[in-house]
Amino acid sequence: MTQWRGYCGTIQGSVVECVHNNLGLLLVMLSQMFISFMNVTVKVLNQLEPPVPALELILVRMVITFICCEIYMIAAKVPDPFLGPKDVRSLLICRGVAGFFALFGTYYALQYLSLGDVTALAFTGPIFTGIAGRLFLGETYSKREAVASFFSLFGVVLIVRPPFLFESTRNPDLEEPAGAGIRLRATAYDIITFVSPCKITIRAIGTRAHAMHSMTYFSLWCVIVSTIGLFLSGEPIVYPTQWQWGILLLLIGVFGFTAQMCLTMGLQRETAARGAIGVYVQVIFANVLEVIFFKTVPSLLSLFGTGIIMACAIYVVVSLHHFSLWYLVCGH
Repeated sequence: MTQWRGYCGTIQGSVVECVHNNLGLLLVMLSQMFISFMNVTVKVLNQLEPPVPALELILVRMVITFICCEIYMIAAKVPDPFLGPKDVRSLLICRGVAGFFALFGTYYALQYLSLGDVTALAFTGPIFTGIAGRLFLGETYSKREAVASFFSLFGVVLIVRPPFLFESTRNPDLEEPAGAGIRLRATAYDIITFVSPCKITIRAIGTRAHAMHSMTYFSLWCVIVSTIGLFLSGEPIVYPTQWQWGILLLLIGVFGFTAQMCLTMGLQRETAARGAIGVYVQVIFANVLEVIFFKTVPSLLSLFGTGIIMACAIYVVVSLHHFSLWYLVCGH
């Protein structure tokens, strides 16, 4: 009995040590799980009648995020919790405005693309961010990265499957409800999400502002722009007609904020290369959740395209150890 207790104690100690040594990586993985949960919630909400407009989703989620961020900074006594450091306020404003369009692109794409495809397209982010960094910040962009960009775009083509290339392979009985034109437009919006100026702006801010400052400006400007957008577009606000509607909308805000918090804490404790492995598990969560909730099995072409994009993104991140992962993923 004593020997058994000693054996259990040894196992428990090993587990605790393993968790302690990999806490940052585990937090990053946990954040990707919450991001996948949020995306599933958005798709479920879009299936209700009437569907909730993307601008309204952004408004509700970001009101919750803004309140949570301010409570956190006040409780943690972060300096300048409302406006942020003076020398980077203009950059924080740019980050917030650009972040809105990135988030809108994701929510729009989720209306017309599968959860797995939207997640896979997210992995073009590291590559396109490298191109933007070369153009706007004068950073190096090697031939290896250019090759990775080409193969990544090839993976995107396999996921999108434009009809002029894949007409003969498409099954009318399995065709998505959205037409080819809408599918391509949703893909374009989703890619814009990951090449928007928000990541370049965050890189310019650097460590001169707390991560919560970035999230606060992001959420605040999303609230402002989405409110103006709803007013100008004349799009009617959808009010809850059943209890599931309100719960799903609340879950979107909770999942989104929790994901950002876990991601921030994880990247503070982990290297970029190891943290990247945690980010890439999102595609696993996405495909598993899509099978569970939507009974959608990804096609072989989508799986192949996903694998290509993941391989290219991992290659880029691992080959650039100085490239901070936070700037690649915190913009949606």
